[in-house]
Amino acid sequence: MKNIHLLLLAGLLLLTSRGLAALPVADDDDGGLTLPPGFRALIYADNVVVGKKVGNSRENLRGLAVAPNGDVFAKGHYGQIFALRDTNSDGRADVVEKFGPGDGGTHIMFHNGYLYHSSRTAVYRYKYIPGELTPSSPLEVIVHDLPAQRDHDQKAFAFDDSGHMLVEIGSPYNVFSKPDRQFGAKGFSPAEVEKFQETYGGFWRFDPDKTNQTQADGVRFSTGHRHSLALVWQPVSKNFFMCMMGRDNMNIVDPNDYDALDNAERDAEEFHLLKEGANLGWPYSYWDPIKNARMLAPEYGGDNRKRADNPEFDKPLIAFPAHWAPLQMCLYDGTQFPQKYRGGMFLAFHGSWNRAPMPQAGYKVVFIPFTTNGLPAGKWDDFAEGIPGADFYAKGSGAKYRPCGVAVGPDGSLYISDTDKGRIWRVIYTGEKKEAKKNNLMPAASAGDNAEDSKIPANKIFTMVCAACHMPDGRGVPSMQPPLIGSAIVAGDATQLINILLKSPAVVLPADRPKYTGSMPAFNVLSDADLAGVINYIRARFASGASSVTPEQIAAQRAKL
Repeated sequence: MKNIHLLLLAGLLLLTSRGLAALPVADDDDGGLTLPPGFRALIYADNVVVGKKVGNSRENLRGLAVAPNGDVFAKGHYGQIFALRDTNSDGRADVVEKFGPGDGGTHIMFHNGYLYHSSRTAVYRYKYIPGELTPSSPLEVIVHDLPAQRDHDQKAFAFDDSGHMLVEIGSPYNVFSKPDRQFGAKGFSPAEVEKFQETYGGFWRFDPDKTNQTQADGVRFSTGHRHSLALVWQPVSKNFFMCMMGRDNMNIVDPNDYDALDNAERDAEEFHLLKEGANLGWPYSYWDPIKNARMLAPEYGGDNRKRADNPEFDKPLIAFPAHWAPLQMCLYDGTQFPQKYRGGMFLAFHGSWNRAPMPQAGYKVVFIPFTTNGLPAGKWDDFAEGIPGADFYAKGSGAKYRPCGVAVGPDGSLYISDTDKGRIWRVIYTGEKKEAKKNNLMPAASAGDNAEDSKIPANKIFTMVCAACHMPDGRGVPSMQPPLIGSAIVAGDATQLINILLKSPAVVLPADRPKYTGSMPAFNVLSDADLAGVINYIRARFASGASSVTPEQIAAQRAKL
């Protein structure tokens, strides 16, 4: 009997060491999240920033960090740091305190016994004293007086394992041009770009243990950035990985060569392995995820066809859909989640505001699996969805929740923060089987998931995607968009029509076809089921008697891309 008790005690200690013994009870609805099978969630804290102000600005949340004892620290966009503690072990914060210099910021992280955080112009740290919720140690200034103008002034940072800290100084421009974001904008000269990038648009390397540094004390690590708040060190491959926010407003700058759908789909959020000396190609170029190519920006002579041929411009490892707005990214270094998650990265997307006429999207957290060699496995998966954001934008109001921060706790739980209300979710793995909730937002296909079934009604896809250009009654717009009524293409060969939606008319149709000023992009982000549904809807409505198509036909043509 004694031996049995010893075995039971050993098993309990083993479970505790793996972070599996004291998991909290999940919410019945998983806090509103849609998660992969076996995962559950609860609301760790809610309304953290509701009613909070810094000066005249309403506070909202950005990044997260979790202390070795499980306390959660959330960085406010206007500088406050919220410290949260669960004192009764029910998995939910019941104590919330705030501290900090109150001068803006976004990023927060524990490193070598210190709590580091950033403002618009500086990186600070507090010595972490175990057991303290708010630090009694003095605030140390590691880097100060960093450039901060207009847009993209928040400072992301991360540490390698050789005693270095990278800090991003983003570009205050959408594209380095005059006028910025406006019709006819022209890019500055190469000499002006080179001078500009001595100060902006890259990561700089500093000593994280040296105080009162300025930008002049740093070394420029990489360049050609627009803005990136997602940066993580991968300890196995010993590389930094980052995700850059792509550009906006191509159709406003050059409406002759780009339309609203081009702007909605053709400028990826770029995920890179960030080597020292890397040039990501901004402001001269952008990455088109449909063409799978680096394209010349319209401010620098691009016309939606010219490719950027500079071999020094880095190619992204993953091209995420346009305008999803990547914010914090974290390494999963816990053991609570299944093996496939270990060593991979979670990335929070804040969600789009300017994908019209496509639906707004990207209010989610995705998972990027890595190989045992510490390199991305070449695909990504939706992880936390169902966050009510894009549907609110569609109704003309701000999103209800927007993911912003992600961090891993000492027990292997994943914490996810929301910007607007200050909700913080805690995601746990229980392995229990539970019927998945249906996400009420229109999903963009994950890499490798294009054949996944969808429940989006075809008429809804038509209204959101097609009617914006071809009009709800299919009459088109003279000289701009072709009519669907009476169209030989709509009524004709099904395989050709499938390929037009998968590749775009410019790729499939002959060069001497009738030309329209509106340029239709490929819609290969839609699943096979969705494409078949919308084609059948259009043919039934505007081409009576035309045969229907199946998802299998779509898949067969997609396989040839």
